[in-house]
Amino acid sequence: MSQQETPARPARRGRLARSVPLLIAAWLVLEIWLLTVVAGWIGWFLTLLLLVAGAVLGGTVIKRAGARAFQAAVQLSKDPQSAQPQTGTSMTVLAGVLLIIPGFLSDLLAVTFLLPPSRALWRALGRRITGSVLRSTAPVGADRFADAMRLQEQLRIHRPDGKVVQGEVVDPPAGPQGPDTGYRPPLTP
Repeated sequence: MSQQETPARPARRGRLARSVPLLIAAWLVLEIWLLTVVAGWIGWFLTLLLLVAGAVLGGTVIKRAGARAFQAAVQLSKDPQSAQPQTGTSMTVLAGVLLIIPGFLSDLLAVTFLLPPSRALWRALGRRITGSVLRSTAPVGADRFADAMRLQEQLRIHRPDGKVVQGEVVDPPAGPQGPDTGYRPPLTP
């Protein structure tokens, strides 16, 4: 008699993974609708001009953020002990990418990433989401984002300065202790 293997059930996707495609589709429909409304108000030529201007502005924002991050890295390499203020580069680059993407909703979201009061709110929201993911009780392998955040936290805890000294703990053998088995100072040339 042969045994039949039961097919393995695929892992269940989380709420976020199930809703992201729907959110992207809704975002695209809303962007297209808003483009047609704005084009009806100001005309297609001016709408196209605004989209091109947004793309150029987005490229400029990304370029400035990259230059600022490079200057901060150079300063940190010259004086590693100096306390560098956060440059906010990741949010600025995200704002630049959102400006490059055609559409007015993405441009509006990009402006919220660039303005200091709303940027602070986005940071607080990101910290809260990250904290909840780190405290998540989902089993390992169930949520990829939670796994990545846990791994990043473990790496930060175990190697805060990036230096790893590998070694091995050797216990002395249990046996008779004689004059030859006591402590010996290291040999120096």
